[in-house]
Amino acid sequence: MGEDPLGRPMTVPVLVKKGEQPGPVLGVVAAIHGNELNGIAVLHRLFQELDTTALQGTLVGVPGLNPPGLLLHQRAFFDGQDLNRLFPGRPDGNEGQQWAHAIAERLLPHFDLLIDLHTASFGRENTFYVRADMQDSLLAVLAAAFQPDLILHSEGAPSAGGTGRTLRAQATENGIPTLTLELGNPQIFQPEMVRRGLEGLRRVLIHLDMLSGENPAETASIPVCRRSFWLYTDRGGWLEVLPELGERVRAGAPIAHLRNAFGDVIQTYTAPEAGIVIGRSSNPAAAAGARILHLGVF
Repeated sequence: MGEDPLGRPMTVPVLVKKGEQPGPVLGVVAAIHGNELNGIAVLHRLFQELDTTALQGTLVGVPGLNPPGLLLHQRAFFDGQDLNRLFPGRPDGNEGQQWAHAIAERLLPHFDLLIDLHTASFGRENTFYVRADMQDSLLAVLAAAFQPDLILHSEGAPSAGGTGRTLRAQATENGIPTLTLELGNPQIFQPEMVRRGLEGLRRVLIHLDMLSGENPAETASIPVCRRSFWLYTDRGGWLEVLPELGERVRAGAPIAHLRNAFGDVIQTYTAPEAGIVIGRSSNPAAAAGARILHLGVF
């Protein structure tokens, strides 16, 4: 995949389970952000427990798509760039661009479908939710198979941050149906999130006829947000976020207090419209422009 500063090859761990019967190739990748770890535990358990005699097709897992980030306990690649904003990368580009190009050229072409496992970033916490293009009938059913707290409709923008595509957008551009699963918080293995991710992947395999079993749940009972956005502070101070993850808030409801160094409330933030809390800040130290919460709108 590449070489480190000492000229040593850099590789990613790859797990493969090939069934006895033909079928699709499902790729599941984790930790393209190096401090988003729950997906690694999900893949470890899935591959330890899955019986290949019951599998049709091939399951490929990559429990650590960003080894430098994992080693440094950070979201970014070792050059400080967000790999999930660099696709399709460049073979003659900088460090992160070359790594993204290697993923796009050497990994993605093997998949018929892709699931990208994430968590919140440092200083934030997430619900268990799916990002998927709900206009795609297959992805809509696979999203529901995870039985998430909510689904965020997202087509996968062709570019992100003005620098490049996300992995999901690149795979989608390549004709590979892809969804993103967000499961919990960074730099930790959370048993309940891991359990839900594992069970969700099993239901996905059942829906794809890669395993036998009951059909997954439909989308009717799962909240679907048509859009979402983050709210930010406009001053610095100590932040207290009020609503819990998954809580519904009405327009105008208080969502956070900001206090100065002496404990006085200097700002109260309110919801600009009704919605549901997808994610929120867990870091009370807030400079001006710090994230408050991620609001999903139905």
